[in-house]
Amino acid sequence: MKHLGRSRFYGTLLGLAAALVGVAILSLALGPTLLSPLQVAGALFDPEAFGPTADIVRRIRLPRIALAGLVGACLSTSGVIFQALLRNPLADPFILGVSGGAALGGILVLSLGASLGLGYGSVPIAAFVGCLITTFLLYVIAGRSQRVSATGLLLTGVVFNSFASAAIVFMASLAGMLESGRIFVWLIGNLSSARIDLWPWLMTFLVLGLGCAMPLARGLNALALGEETAEQLGIATERARRVLVLATSLMVGAAVSVAGLVGFVGLIIPHLLRLVLGPDHRLLLPAAALGGAAFLILCDTIARTLLGGRELPVGAVTSLLGGPLFLYLLRSDRGRTLGSAAPSEVQGR
Repeated sequence: MKHLGRSRFYGTLLGLAAALVGVAILSLALGPTLLSPLQVAGALFDPEAFGPTADIVRRIRLPRIALAGLVGACLSTSGVIFQALLRNPLADPFILGVSGGAALGGILVLSLGASLGLGYGSVPIAAFVGCLITTFLLYVIAGRSQRVSATGLLLTGVVFNSFASAAIVFMASLAGMLESGRIFVWLIGNLSSARIDLWPWLMTFLVLGLGCAMPLARGLNALALGEETAEQLGIATERARRVLVLATSLMVGAAVSVAGLVGFVGLIIPHLLRLVLGPDHRLLLPAAALGGAAFLILCDTIARTLLGGRELPVGAVTSLLGGPLFLYLLRSDRGRTLGSAAPSEVQGR
């Protein structure tokens, strides 16, 4: 197990940050209108630049790249936390049913919004309200015994997701042809019609989520070994679990409210980084935020350039890329032992 020193910590994060910047620059240049690196740099750094190129870079591509990066960071960070809390390397950000509640809130507006006088701009608000309601019910149901167990959270999430799926199918069947098309695209995960002015909203919840998780990174290392072991090491497991479930649920709800159900980001990126960097959450958490941001920006770039003038839903691209990669990880020798290694700082105690 590699020791996490300052040089390794900052070197890894600087490398991932450089990769993120590189992917963002590539995304700024690619599109129906191809731009050179010099044109991109001029539009970004020259305050007096104006014209079609500056408008494409500043008003269209840059806000969307920021949105994609923040959604990817929220989902990937949430995936790392859920996998540690549930001690399950197959856990993803959607496993607790919060995403189902958020999706149901958005679908209600998409299917009934016209009759209620609500436009498409109300979808993010309704989705986040659905996230809050689901999170509250999750705590009420799973925490009745004053202890929120991993098994209780998992089973409650399965029930919530099943109920939300049935309700979504029911609402979609009531919707018209136009609304059904919007529902389909939104459920797959889409950034083409997302409100780009919502990136400060996502940034707020990402910062709050990381702000709650980073001080508890050592606790996550201990929880990965089991609740009893963590308590013997002096970790307040119940408090840590409640704080982290709340923080991650809000991150997932914010991401779903903006982009819909974008799959595989919170499953693949934590897996991949854990294989490369090890299971120490002090490094894994910020690395997942950077890696998830770069991955979704790359997928969104493919989604809007692959078919020329038409766009694919970004969730379709993440599934096409993430599915085969996930199967490869499962079949590899290293993938079979994924999540079984304990962080070095805990093993040494």
